[in-house]
Amino acid sequence: MSCMGQTTLTGVDIASLRETYLRKVTETLPARARASGDWPIHRDHCFSRVVLDTVFEDEWYDHVNGRPAYEHLSVAELTLAIDIADRMLDEGRSAVVELNNNSLRWRGKLE
Repeated sequence: MSCMGQTTLTGVDIASLRETYLRKVTETLPARARASGDWPIHRDHCFSRVVLDTVFEDEWYDHVNGRPAYEHLSVAELTLAIDIADRMLDEGRSAVVELNNNSLRWRGKLE
């Protein structure tokens, strides 16, 4: 899944950050959502939307050139994305509801 040894000029292993992000949004968060049974979202693409929209406080695709998005994020953006995913894992439903509602609002799907 990763390119080993892919580091930035500052020595950050960006491939590891990408793997961590991807694992959280495609495996860990959906599994936690299924286990809880009461989260408003449960699919990996929904978690990706919420996390990335939260990173940019806007629709993420207006800020990322290229797909998949996580391969085009900076170290700072990836780190923030991981922190956001961790917040949802730590706080559970309340954080997921809040961040999902923010995402929907930025997309004009929630008043």
